[in-house]
Amino acid sequence: MAFFKSYTIALNCTIYYGLKSKASNLFSKNLGYTFCLLKQYCSKSIMKVLNVAEKPDAAKNIAGYLSHGTSRKREGFSKYNKIFEFNVQLWGQNCQMLMTSVSGHLLNYDFTNAYRKWHSCHPLNLFDAPVFKRCVEENHENIKKTLEREARFCNALIIWTDCDREGENIGFEVIQVCQAIKPNIRVYRAKFSEITRSSVERALQNLAQPDKAMSDAVDVRSELDLRIGAAFTRFQTLRLQKVFPNILGDLLISYGSCQFPTLGFVVERFLAIDRFKSEPYWKLKVMDDREGISVEFKWVRVRLFEKMPCQIFLDICLEQPEATVEKVTCKPKSKWRPLPLDTIELEKQGSRKLRINAKETMRIAERLYTQGFISYPRTETNIFPKELNLRSLVEQQINNQEWGNFAQNLLESGITPRQGKKSDQAHPPIHPIKYTDNLYGNEAKVYEFVVRHFLACLSKNAEGRETTVEIDIAGEKFKANGLEIITKNYLDVYIYEKWSNKQIHSYEQRQVFRPTSIDMVEEKTSAPNLLTEAELIALMDKHGIGTDATHADHIDTIKSRQYVGLTDTQHFMPGKLGIGLVMGYDNMGFQMSKPHLRADLEKDLQLICESKKNPNEVLQNQINKYREVFQVAIERANLIDDSLAHYLNERPLQTEQIQLNTPVISTIFKCPKCGSDMVLKQRRQGRGKYITCTGYPECTNVIWFPETVEDVEVLNETCNRCTENIHKLKFKLVRNVIPMYGTSHTTCIGCDTIFNEMLNIKEDCIKQTGRTNYTAHNNTRNTLNSTSSTSQSTSNTFQSRNTQPVSNSTGFVRNNNNVGLIGTSTVSSSRPNTQNQNSNISQPNSSNRSILSNTVNRNTISDNRENHFSWINSSDFNNPGNRANQSTFRNSRNTNNVKDIWGNTDNNAEIICHCHETAIQLTVRKDGPNKGRLFYKCAKPQGSGCNFFLWGSDSAESNTESAHSTWEPNWNRNNDSAHFSGAGTSNNDWGNPSTNNVMCNCNQPARKLTVHKDGPNKGRQFYGCPKGVNSTCNFFKWTDEDDTNDSHTDWSNSTARGIGNKARSKFSQKSNAPKRPKLTGGKRKCGNCGLEGHTRKKCPNNAMD
Repeated sequence: MAFFKSYTIALNCTIYYGLKSKASNLFSKNLGYTFCLLKQYCSKSIMKVLNVAEKPDAAKNIAGYLSHGTSRKREGFSKYNKIFEFNVQLWGQNCQMLMTSVSGHLLNYDFTNAYRKWHSCHPLNLFDAPVFKRCVEENHENIKKTLEREARFCNALIIWTDCDREGENIGFEVIQVCQAIKPNIRVYRAKFSEITRSSVERALQNLAQPDKAMSDAVDVRSELDLRIGAAFTRFQTLRLQKVFPNILGDLLISYGSCQFPTLGFVVERFLAIDRFKSEPYWKLKVMDDREGISVEFKWVRVRLFEKMPCQIFLDICLEQPEATVEKVTCKPKSKWRPLPLDTIELEKQGSRKLRINAKETMRIAERLYTQGFISYPRTETNIFPKELNLRSLVEQQINNQEWGNFAQNLLESGITPRQGKKSDQAHPPIHPIKYTDNLYGNEAKVYEFVVRHFLACLSKNAEGRETTVEIDIAGEKFKANGLEIITKNYLDVYIYEKWSNKQIHSYEQRQVFRPTSIDMVEEKTSAPNLLTEAELIALMDKHGIGTDATHADHIDTIKSRQYVGLTDTQHFMPGKLGIGLVMGYDNMGFQMSKPHLRADLEKDLQLICESKKNPNEVLQNQINKYREVFQVAIERANLIDDSLAHYLNERPLQTEQIQLNTPVISTIFKCPKCGSDMVLKQRRQGRGKYITCTGYPECTNVIWFPETVEDVEVLNETCNRCTENIHKLKFKLVRNVIPMYGTSHTTCIGCDTIFNEMLNIKEDCIKQTGRTNYTAHNNTRNTLNSTSSTSQSTSNTFQSRNTQPVSNSTGFVRNNNNVGLIGTSTVSSSRPNTQNQNSNISQPNSSNRSILSNTVNRNTISDNRENHFSWINSSDFNNPGNRANQSTFRNSRNTNNVKDIWGNTDNNAEIICHCHETAIQLTVRKDGPNKGRLFYKCAKPQGSGCNFFLWGSDSAESNTESAHSTWEPNWNRNNDSAHFSGAGTSNNDWGNPSTNNVMCNCNQPARKLTVHKDGPNKGRQFYGCPKGVNSTCNFFKWTDEDDTNDSHTDWSNSTARGIGNKARSKFSQKSNAPKRPKLTGGKRKCGNCGLEGHTRKKCPNNAMD
């Protein structure tokens, strides 16, 4: 009604406004908009619910019952797991149900790639290696895709997996997948024990919440099984294949914390038989044969292990052979009907009575369950719940020709179920749900057994009368028993048990008779039989090895590994490999084949399910226990060798030379994304290395080094400035590519920002930055451009009239919104200059601009640098009175640690000049503050080389001090490319004159313009003459160019003066973007040394002063 009411109102409004508007097209638009709203209203009114069952058959049957056979089937990504659509009334509204399924566990624990390969690490590392859950099989990936696609458009999720531990865990795997796509999806749990119409409808109307505790218990068990099994399996296999190459060279020698105790039971029984020594014993036997009935009287002493005493007793009895009846007892005797059927009893009886092994029995039972013929077959309960309608279940069986009459009599005489003492509070005992007579083979056998067992436990016990006769012969006592069956009751239907009459004579008290014979019988003690599967399952259940759902799997595993075999298809016999392993571990002093360790775990898992123990504590405690055992196993591995050699009849190879050749994983730091180790690895294709997270593929954090990095070595030394305990790296670089670092450079990538920028190493790959723009791959492959190619764009990065010396160290300081460099990295300058009377600001020369401009990204500067550097107010740079404060700031820095922060060039590294040649090392000889300092310069004669200059690393402290006091450019963050320029913030005028005080050569206020042409300077602002391009002024200046004291720089006073008409014509006609004008005359000569190419101020001889 609400829908039609809304529809009417919306339609009336549309018609009203449509008629009110004179244009018919407006009416059409309003009508279309209304129907669009109605469509959205209709789609929102129907809630979409995703339903997931544990198996495809279960999904099909549940959908059939809930939809009353009207569901529509469509395909998912998996061809085995279909999707069924239907509508139901739920939560007081009409819901569109999407029913699909998984195929058992969707996700399984696995190691990350760094530990997955057998030779990737030492097996001991697997106890602490990172693990994650992933889809192992291809079909599971397809199922996952289906869930992700369907969950995206659903409002709720209902879990229909089996209601046990494993089913609960599978449910949480589904929840994990769906919530990754839609975090706000509502989750519910359907509780049911059988797939019938009434059961699933009742479950749908009584939805609950998933049990996280039960799922946690399975996660703990699964992770432990992975770690323990993988560690011991790799250790055994890798070692024993080399010790016994002829026999074990191709075998997988696995270990499991459940399969090994299971093997232990078999070995223990075999050793008991093997060590058994038979002993003779003697006993007396009295027979009374008459009237066609033979009655044997058994000696009360049972037997004697000495012949002579038994002979004496025989002689005494033969001297007085008359027997006197001392006592005759008659009492009723009952044979109890079976308890309701649980999983363990089904496995045992299937093996014992049906001659079907436990694994096959459970496989058939699960198939019958999904088809709706029997209830859930994995249960520990042997008590029928009161609400279960047993009578209706019996009525379904009355039409059967074999047990139908018994079922009918049972209904008439009354149902009296026998009750056990166990209940898992989840499922009732196994019982038939639906009658069928269309089954064949083993399926028919299992179904018949379930039905007959069910009817038998609802019937009455078999009744009989037992007669016990006690006689005396010369003081020796003897007994005989007889049985008379009165009514069989349950035995009429339960054909798997027998109870027969045992006739006995009618004796009376004080009666005297003469026995037919009195003899002495000699017999021997006999060894126990080998274990049958039913007996093995009983032992596993008794000692808590595995669960009712896993017993059959563990037995099948030790059979497939050739640890045990079957004799006469029924009894288990240990193999040579199996008994050799068990004896080897037993000789170490650890009874790993005994059930104690695993039994303790099973108890803890149950306490986790009851929320009485913390899962993480249980997990860590168990890991520590097995780690200790594993360490001892490695130390005493020769005991396993000796034990196997005894049973395999093969001499072991010399074990001293056998080692686990596993590569060392070079851990550098912890991944900021997932907390796993970041390790150094070799590229599979091509040369070079990269740093990757061991949590891959769950975590895709990776650092790719460019091809300019030939090799990387992880040092044992850690950075004393980084709180993340990051190891330093030694880089081997391609010659001539990064001249400032030469061919070898040692640094910490955690804090060497300049080096990281050059290699395009993103900071969020190393540290947690708190940014939200995190992508799967945080660092991409990037090849560093060579200096020859990058030098073409030098005007992008550095624009300065002054070129100053460069130091070996650098630092960052945050100045309001600008980030500036204090000092330098190992960027080379063309000439030293110690004269800084005009300005304290200096910048590197243009030959290295391109390297920084192509690698530095302003977005990667971390806020963590505030921890290492103090703040400087921008006003200090404008106020000459604050210069003392600046000096104090610089002098207060710990220059001794600058190298530790930003790395250092190795002493034996080659220093490459800008000519791509090895620089020569010289020493300052001239008297002055720099006397004795080492420096590098171009090897070519002065005037013909590149004028390369770099102070030597042997005086890093003074170098750093000099750098701090001579060069403090700011990093203009307003540019698209990272520019090292003299621009300050917009709140001050330091180095960035406004339009009010920038004057052109005409002494007119300069005009601010912007570059619009595509290129490296696009968007960059500059000053020009207000008269336009036809002006003879030819004034040009970048707005972010350095200008410290004078409003007119050397650029405007000297360089611009040399521009002629030709340069002006080029500027106005061929390019919209202003370029630095070129000098038209010859090179100016230095007034100090007389050489061309530099001025007095930039003369290298100044460094000698």
